[in-house]
Amino acid sequence: MNKKKRRLLIRTTILILLAAAVAYTLYANFTKDERGQIQAGDHAPDFVLTDMDGEKHKLSDYKGQGVFLNFWGTWCKPCEKEMPYMNSQYKEFKDKGVQILAVNVSESEFLVNRFISKHGLEFPVVIDKNGDVLNAYGVDPLPTTFLINPEGKVEKVLTGTMTEEDVKKYMGSIQP
Repeated sequence: MNKKKRRLLIRTTILILLAAAVAYTLYANFTKDERGQIQAGDHAPDFVLTDMDGEKHKLSDYKGQGVFLNFWGTWCKPCEKEMPYMNSQYKEFKDKGVQILAVNVSESEFLVNRFISKHGLEFPVVIDKNGDVLNAYGVDPLPTTFLINPEGKVEKVLTGTMTEEDVKKYMGSIQP
């Protein structure tokens, strides 16, 4: 095979690979809304994750209580800003039938423990090591919070930072 034919073959192959990559990216972006996107009115998918003390938390074990299910990361500044508000309201609502489950998105126990200590968090913090729960709920972006009523249905999906007044209002809305 001469140089010109070989060069043409290589260029054609690269062009086909690039076209395939672009096509896949477009497909993935246009169909991401259909994959595991939980919305208000849906039944909250059950899961079991372990907290920093080794205790297992199964969402269905909280049936009969409201659950403020928050997805977050230590690197996420909006997440960090709302954590003290969540902690403050957790103290107010935990004995009134509303629980907080904070799901960290695949970070190390060291980073998560350091974050918990820095902010004095008292509510259960679990790590979604494989991203299974994140994918099941279709979370994007962080922070995202799901308000789950005592019957296990999603009342509302919230994205972005909340004020302390927001957290109080939303926790009150899922109180049994």
